Amino acid sequence: MTLTYHCLPFDQLSTHDLYNILRLRQEIFIVEQNCPYLDADGKDVDAFHILIKNEEDLIAYTRLLPKGISYEDYASIGRVVNKKGNRGHGLGKKLMEYSIEKTKEHYPNSDIKISAQTYLNDFYGNLGFVKIGDSYLEDDIPHQAMILKVS
Repeated sequence: MTLTYHCLPFDQLSTHDLYNILRLRQEIFIVEQNCPYLDADGKDVDAFHILIKNEEDLIAYTRLLPKGISYEDYASIGRVVNKKGNRGHGLGKKLMEYSIEKTKEHYPNSDIKISAQTYLNDFYGNLGFVKIGDSYLEDDIPHQAMILKVS
């Protein structure tokens, strides 16, 4: 498997990339997790988009947002997806390590906040994220706010 990593602002995404991003996010968040919500939330235009491809096939994705978009005082990494057939092989860890690296590069001196599904608390904890506050329901799925201190 030959993987390529891409970090692109919204206006540099091809129409094919944008279509594949939206398709993958809908496959995971809406269909697989049976969670109807409005994925096109207006934040994509302000984001850097992390794409991991196998050949031309998009297999993993995140979006990076600056302070003030999702959280007033934090940059954020969100919409973390790993295509179903590629899970359990370390790709999620590679995706997050690359996403953290690019967040630090594009938003220096900004701590990173995520809204993690609670079953992934250990996964994110192993990457350096620390839980803050109590868990909560987001779209009827248990979540936990977590922060990675970088500054």
